[in-house]
Amino acid sequence: MDEREFFQAVADRARLSRQEAADLTRATLETLALRLTDGEARDLARELPEPLREALLRGQGEVRLFEPEESVHRVRGRTGLSESEADRGVRAVLRTLREAISREEFDHAMSQLGSGFARMAEPAG
Repeated sequence: MDEREFFQAVADRARLSRQEAADLTRATLETLALRLTDGEARDLARELPEPLREALLRGQGEVRLFEPEESVHRVRGRTGLSESEADRGVRAVLRTLREAISREEFDHAMSQLGSGFARMAEPAG
């Protein structure tokens, strides 16, 4: 999946424009990277197209612990989306990420992010 396909999938799932989805995706990946070890962020980045890889690597640093709700709040602050748009958007990015990378790498990332994030990545319905 290239970055355009990724952004379009997020846009469709989150019911946003493609530009909003691109901004949301970058903000979400940067936020998720705050919860991952540098090694895991690099491993995850290797499976993504370059523009998405950059967002993950920009978010690297000391691992911070926060709940999924805080990630939605952080993404909302970075994008200017409403609470419901940001929540839908983070879920859309996680679901698209699940499709875009190997199951093994997705499972590794989810093991660090925690069960709350894993539940957000579950298919809707």
